Amino acid sequence: MTTTSRPPTTSGAWHEGDPAGSRRFVGLGAVELERGGVLPDVTVAYETWGELNAAGDNAILVEHALTGDAHVVGPAGPGHPTPGWWDGLVGPGLALDTDRFFVVASNVLGGCQGTTGPSSSAPDGAAWGSRFPFVTVRDQVQVEALLADRLGIERWHLVLGGSMGGMRALEWAVTHPARVGRAVVLASTAYATAEQIAWCQAQLLAIRSDPHFRNGDYYDEHPGPETGLGIARRIAHVTYRSELELHERFGREPQGREEPLGGRGRYAVESYLDHHAGKLAGRFDANSYLVLTEAMNSHDVGRGRGGVAVALGNVTADVVVVAVDSDRLYPPRLSHEICEGIAGARLHTVQSDYGHDGFLIELDQVGAVVEQVLADPA
Repeated sequence: MTTTSRPPTTSGAWHEGDPAGSRRFVGLGAVELERGGVLPDVTVAYETWGELNAAGDNAILVEHALTGDAHVVGPAGPGHPTPGWWDGLVGPGLALDTDRFFVVASNVLGGCQGTTGPSSSAPDGAAWGSRFPFVTVRDQVQVEALLADRLGIERWHLVLGGSMGGMRALEWAVTHPARVGRAVVLASTAYATAEQIAWCQAQLLAIRSDPHFRNGDYYDEHPGPETGLGIARRIAHVTYRSELELHERFGREPQGREEPLGGRGRYAVESYLDHHAGKLAGRFDANSYLVLTEAMNSHDVGRGRGGVAVALGNVTADVVVVAVDSDRLYPPRLSHEICEGIAGARLHTVQSDYGHDGFLIELDQVGAVVEQVLADPA
């Protein structure tokens, strides 16, 4: 039985010398990290759409989720193995109207699509690998703030993102209240919950238990930890969808002519998970998956600030929180908590059978919320 059609490879990361595609790059120099230490020579990969106006007040920051990147919209092609992950939301006349706004998206610190991460070269010329430091969501937002400085953006008109991107959008509003006019936090949370951390542990162990992981120093060896990364993706992907969707879409059907009853064949839902595991291995890096997952586990806007309620109470942005009614990974109660903690915050609920991934799939509903936020006076 074959679970991926891809040939063995060490990493799906973008590397210097690969086609840049629509990416731009900026060097930020050394960045001090929340948990101590300094990461030297940080580079950020980003994409933009539209133009920054003379007043510099029309900039919007789009925050990607765990396995996303700066390629929010646009076709697949050299440098971009997949199309944009929010195609249909950004562009002329769309919810994020590039005739009016300057839209920015960057690959997150610790990622693998052009921004400094474990697959990037360290000062000695070798990949960082196991030497890459622990980073937090706050570190990632700090890097984004430095990027904003380089782009001449003092204050974002809007910061929005879902899931891990929602964590950063909220952290922006808490850490830099004077720099955020509006924020849309989709399918996210003010802190990583015990269950979220528990789901993540299984994924982390899947990668680290792969014999080809080599303690994170696998870039010069073949094959890499594709198997472990694929298992992690399978675990995660189940949490991204709803029980109802999986039931109605797959039921107990076998995959094609395969025989799962004693014939070592697969059920259709197993084939679906295999497919997504193989796709991720072609565009992502196992070490980045670890670094970003642990950064999500670190997320707690109340850490060192007197608790979540105190931190949320300091937010001055106009905040809209969006829950997905069938989300079992970031259940609606977590969106309610954010909304209740921020003065004037409003809650919208996306109706979807798709679970957590509804924030990516239900473009009409999400777009309507974003359009309303941008239509409201500051």
